Amino acid sequence: MGQDLTHAAMQTFRHLSLVEQIAAHLREGLREGHWQGQLPGVIRLAAELGVAKNTLVAALRLVATEGLVALSQDGRSRHTTGKTSSRKRPLRIGILLHDSLTNDNPQSGQILFKLYHVLENAGFVPFFSEATQISLRHDVRRISRYISETPADAWVVAAGTRDVLEWFAASKQPCIALFGRRYGLPIAAVAPNKVPAYAAATNHLIALGHQRIVLVCRKLRRLPEPGRIERAFLAELAAHHLPVSDFNLPDWEESPEGIHRMLAGLFRITPPTAMIIDEMQHLIAVQQFLASRRLRVPEQVSLVTTDYDPSFAFCQPPVTHISWDPESIYQRVVRWATAVSKGRKDLVQTLLPAEFVKGGTAGPVWKDK
Repeated sequence: MGQDLTHAAMQTFRHLSLVEQIAAHLREGLREGHWQGQLPGVIRLAAELGVAKNTLVAALRLVATEGLVALSQDGRSRHTTGKTSSRKRPLRIGILLHDSLTNDNPQSGQILFKLYHVLENAGFVPFFSEATQISLRHDVRRISRYISETPADAWVVAAGTRDVLEWFAASKQPCIALFGRRYGLPIAAVAPNKVPAYAAATNHLIALGHQRIVLVCRKLRRLPEPGRIERAFLAELAAHHLPVSDFNLPDWEESPEGIHRMLAGLFRITPPTAMIIDEMQHLIAVQQFLASRRLRVPEQVSLVTTDYDPSFAFCQPPVTHISWDPESIYQRVVRWATAVSKGRKDLVQTLLPAEFVKGGTAGPVWKDK
């Protein structure tokens, strides 16, 4: 029993953000009368506590929401109120990762890091899960056990599989799905709506004369059945009377060796003339494979990637891709977290607009001369 309590305490301490630690220090100091009346200025108080100005401001925002400090009438200084906090502790939000931040899609990693800071600045206490869906083998029993053993009031589930999101939807644990297979489930969610953009990309390639078009995506996007955007891709092929088979949506083991085995098989007899690549690291692997075969882009193989990456600004010709603005994700998750902190249920699924952006990596189908 003592070991269990120690473990729980260690978990709580490990997940306490710096902002929350400073807020706790401020509460204790106010309770003991260390600060009375007008508080020192932000720069002076930050120096006194040995923290950055932004960290102190976020901590002050937390204790202000509890009524412990307030702005003066001129809005230039803060003063103590003498009140005792009646507000519950800030919402502790776990971010259940799909893969480790070092192995995941670079754009997803950037979004998750920024989301962490946005939630923290909004007065919540976010933390990244120590285990990931991949390390837990996408096993619902393992994941449910991990969730039950991890102190959190609510969860953001990044790129959840259908089984995982079904479990969250059936549980009482507040949750919002960030991407993932969430359609039709009673669960809050936010993600770009890529279906029209996928259709536009596929139509563009077909208009350029391509008939052997392959979409490379993760297993969770293919099984147990293709997702909405993958079905949109296959439907566009069928609408143009092109044959549809496993060739267009190939199966592969998610590893460096697995993707290269899959590519070697695709290019053995009747190679694709165009490929849509779902993630940046897979695009790089495909480019390396094509270079090793001395296949030129777009002359011999056209490439489209489904997310923008900052590295594209340095690419010539420009990369053909699908673009969407992630800023709305942060606003949506904060609205959801605010609702949860106030005891309100939020099951809204928000789809963000996405567009197909033509570039120089997709060209007319190659014709031998």
